[in-house]
Parts: sequence; structure tokens; C-alpha cells
Amino acid sequence: MAAAAQGLEPEPSQNSGRGRRVILWRHGQTSWNLERRFQGTTDVALTETGVGQARRAARLLASLKPHAIVASDLTRAVHTARELAAITGLEVTQDEGLRETYAGAWQGLTHNEIIARFGEQYAAWKRGEPVRRGGGELETEVADRAAPVVLRHAEKLPQDGTLVVVSHGGTIRTTIGRLLGLEAHHWEGLGGLSNCCWSVLGEGARGWRLLEHNAGTLPEPVLGDDD
Repeated sequence: MAAAAQGLEPEPSQNSGRGRRVILWRHGQTSWNLERRFQGTTDVALTETGVGQARRAARLLASLKPHAIVASDLTRAVHTARELAAITGLEVTQDEGLRETYAGAWQGLTHNEIIARFGEQYAAWKRGEPVRRGGGELETEVADRAAPVVLRHAEKLPQDGTLVVVSHGGTIRTTIGRLLGLEAHHWEGLGGLSNCCWSVLGEGARGWRLLEHNAGTLPEPVLGDDD
């Protein structure tokens, strides 16, 4: 006998809708991205190219009819989010919990300078070991603050609703890893996002699933703190 006939609520997998979706969208290009300079929580603005990337991506994301937008409060993320808000009419909610990883002494250094000054620390991080890069945050601590923000806003969505989260490469990577239930040393297996590309998580019967990764403008290079 069908669940409905028995007066029971259907299981999530039996719903006719697709379930909630979360789109994790990385900000547009900055001058520090081009210089391969570690940004972390430093507030660096978009380049003209970055603004153009945000406008192009916003047109694509608007076609997915998002219900809400939440963004890191750093300028590069807020300005990216506003391009989507301008098309959809949605407000942008800012949350500092979505900021990029704080990396202490690494921030402001180029990739080559980090390797020269912090070679062992860099190598350990790339091996997936828990490392406070530059004396800053652990990746698990980033996930501890960012993933609950995403879940809190996702819970407000209608059954088939879509949330756009505008954040940063490292934060998005750790958030995806946490929401998928992956152990932290496997998070490096999620490749970095190109500027203004995004990943899509879908709500399934057993939790969140990765539906798309680094979508949008491939094959753009990955320029960022987590490359």
C-alpha cells in the first residue's frame, strides 16, 4: 500500500521535487589572485575583469531562480553577490562566518614567498595534515564556522528552493567537505574553484550530495589561496 494511502509522509526520495540546492559561488578575480598573493581575510577588491566575471556568472545563476543569497562580508564576495542581486531583486545577507581562512603571516605573501619562508608548513598542508598556516586557522575551524551558516540559511528554503552562497575558494572547499561528511584529510581531493565558478550541493535522502563542481567558466585557471 502506498505511503500516502496509509496516512504517512513520503520519504524524501519519493518527493516529486528535486529537493533543496546550495550553490557555492566563488568571488571574481582580484589583483592578488593574479599575483598569486595569499589573501585570506585581507579585504581586496575585484579587478575590472573580476566585475565582468561576476556579471557573466550572475546571468547564468539567475536562470536557476535562487530564493536567497548569503555572502562573506569581505568586499570581493559582497560585490560579486550584488551582481546577482541586481538581476534577481534578492537582498544579500552578509555573514563574516563565510570569510576566507585566516592565515596569519601567510597573508600578503606570494606563492613563491610562502614556499621559501614556510616550506615545511606548506608541504604538510598539501599532504592534508592539520596545519595552522601562518599561525592562523585550521581548515576544520573554517568548516566549524562556515558550514553552520550555510545550513542555517538552507533550512529556511522552501522544499525545492535554491540558496546561493558567495564565498572564497578555501572556505567553499572546507564547507563542501564538511557537508558531504568527508574526513578532513580528504578535502584536498576537491579541486580548487576558478574565479566566479561554483559548486552545487543537492539535498538527498541520506544528506547532501555534490552535483556539480567548478562549474561556470572552465577551463579558466585556478588562481587563489587554495590552489
